[in-house]
Amino acid sequence: METAIPSSEDLDERARAYDTVAAALGWLRSHAERQPSLAELAGHVGLSEFHLQKLFARWAGVSPKRFLQHLAKERARAALRAGDDVLGASLEAGLSGPGRLHDLLVSCEAASPGEVRSGGAGLAIVWGVAATPLGKALLAETARGLCKLAFVDGDESIRLAELRHDWPAAALERDDAAAAKLAQRLFAGYSRPEPVHLFVKGTRFQLKVWEALLALPEGRLTTYGELAARVGQPGAARAVGSAVGANPIGLLIPCHRVIRHDGGLGGYRWGEVRKQALLGLELGRHRPSEAVN
Repeated sequence: METAIPSSEDLDERARAYDTVAAALGWLRSHAERQPSLAELAGHVGLSEFHLQKLFARWAGVSPKRFLQHLAKERARAALRAGDDVLGASLEAGLSGPGRLHDLLVSCEAASPGEVRSGGAGLAIVWGVAATPLGKALLAETARGLCKLAFVDGDESIRLAELRHDWPAAALERDDAAAAKLAQRLFAGYSRPEPVHLFVKGTRFQLKVWEALLALPEGRLTTYGELAARVGQPGAARAVGSAVGANPIGLLIPCHRVIRHDGGLGGYRWGEVRKQALLGLELGRHRPSEAVN
């Protein structure tokens, strides 16, 4: 049986929940060494212990303490050595969105050299800002596919400036309602989602890196060095890192699955806390037996 596509109100509620969980995760990361109590965490985010535990478990499928345990460096190192899946959480308890993204068939088309040289002259781009289960995002789409999915923390004009920089000669039209419908489609909890087409602009090397990321299955982590080897440039880990950071499509081109060789999270274009949340959410589906309070 197919589940209903979430409404814009549902996504707004999930986005607000993410803001609270993100604040909790950020505080936990900065105080992880002393293992703070649930009471301390609840006080920081302004909720009772009961309501924080309930919200966190509904969003992530596990308690805050267990979530942090799943993100320990030692687990990441062990998983990389064993080539195994890591972490534990379940989205089925209240966040259908990213839990279905791995079901999407994502294809990627690169802009032609002529389109790159022209800056997108003659290209029509419809963009807008919409709620998602991971916070607000700017989504931009052409007739040939999604060309940008960028999370917005603060001033949305920064993301719009990035879009204009990538496609300076394109005709941009703002339509938040269209962006909301697109977000609903991408984050819907239905069982037979429509394929998603991406239309991206990048160098040949960047495109190779992004294609390698698309081939990386959910539930797996890789390092910048390993990704460099995948694209046939084993000594180019730093260049790979730059290409990963230039990825214009959040989530669907999964740059969040790349971590440092020592098991640390590493950087993330849309914030390390969001990267931490993404890893805990999606990788956890592969160890459901650990998704307990």
